[in-house]
Amino acid sequence: MSTRNIERPVVGNPGASKPEIGLSPDGRSPSLPTVKLTFAEQGYPGRLIAVEGLDGSGKSTQIYLLKRWLELQGLKVFFSEWNSSALVKSATSKGKKQNLLTPTTFSLIHATDFADRYERQLVPLLKAGYIVLCDRFIFTAFARDVVRGCPQEWVRGVYSFASLPDLTFFFKASLEVSLARILDNRPSLKHHEAGMDLNLSPDPYESFRIFQGRIFEQYLAMSTEFRFLIMDANQRIEEQQGIIRRLVSTHIDLDQYRVAKPS
Repeated sequence: MSTRNIERPVVGNPGASKPEIGLSPDGRSPSLPTVKLTFAEQGYPGRLIAVEGLDGSGKSTQIYLLKRWLELQGLKVFFSEWNSSALVKSATSKGKKQNLLTPTTFSLIHATDFADRYERQLVPLLKAGYIVLCDRFIFTAFARDVVRGCPQEWVRGVYSFASLPDLTFFFKASLEVSLARILDNRPSLKHHEAGMDLNLSPDPYESFRIFQGRIFEQYLAMSTEFRFLIMDANQRIEEQQGIIRRLVSTHIDLDQYRVAKPS
């Protein structure tokens, strides 16, 4: 994969000093951290692929299918998903059930989850030459936390230790398609995925449309900045997976990641 020297707005090398968030030239608001590179651009032997999208966009299905395809080729693959660290998972669940989380604590508890997985799993395996697949990455926080009312500069600063994925797929699905997919699998919407904690509407379905619609706008605003590979998530599952496999094969030399056979 080519390693173009591109300046990016988010943050840096896990081994380098962390960028500071200071005042902007007008002295009134924090400035965004700068110079954020992908793992490939920093010389990591492994590659990280992330998927992003609304709840119900189909991204989890697609990354699972990609994982199985890579494993069947005998490649070194590791999978990680948002909000799965044993360190904070029970606390997050309790906070959500009892509606104890403010926008700030909601943001920080997910940042703790990410930081734990990043330092204990993602970075070590990338250094060991694995293909790491992530069901959601820092862009989930950049979208959700801002919609919940956290300042964009602050949210990006919280995640300033993290490098960028080498490939980020954004699954662009309509709100109605996302909602229908969720309700196909369970009878009702979850409180927080519908944004009910924000008091947007007493109707959970209308609240979902408002909340997820705002998140969708945040993703679109980031898509050029972070070079998302945009997928038409309204297409058939098989069609999407075929496109993903072609793009992964084009951008990553998969032969480098085959498990060595015993001699």
